[in-house]
Amino acid sequence: MFKTILVPTDGSDSAKHAFLTALTLAKPLKSRIILMHVMFTPEALGYKLSSGTTVPQEEISIYGKESLTATLAQVDVGSIPIEQKLKPGHPAAAIIHEIENENYDLVVMGSRGYGPVMGSLLGSVSQRVLMKASCPVLIVKTKEDAQV
Repeated sequence: MFKTILVPTDGSDSAKHAFLTALTLAKPLKSRIILMHVMFTPEALGYKLSSGTTVPQEEISIYGKESLTATLAQVDVGSIPIEQKLKPGHPAAAIIHEIENENYDLVVMGSRGYGPVMGSLLGSVSQRVLMKASCPVLIVKTKEDAQV
């Protein structure tokens, strides 16, 4: 049913809970997981940095790789195949683009628990993905999310 599962991560506790949920789903279904981190860049918001200044992609990549490594280091993935992806850009847009251009059966991602009003003001990535995704999306909330 869910052969390929996309799990976007930003290294947060919510994202780690989403990854654990994806692993729980993947094991009996023999699914593969794509663990993706979006490397946020100022250019993703349309900002042009002055006088040719750019954010070194190596620095962004290092943080992204650290985020993926930290997420994987905390759990035993067993025999579940996991592919890691780093993408530059705005998180919601990059995740939606990934979904549109690859064949995912499910997206599992964390929620920061902002809710509809605060999420729209603060830019909830999970809400945007939920609204635009062409496949099922599972939003994993923690107990702390429910108390916000």
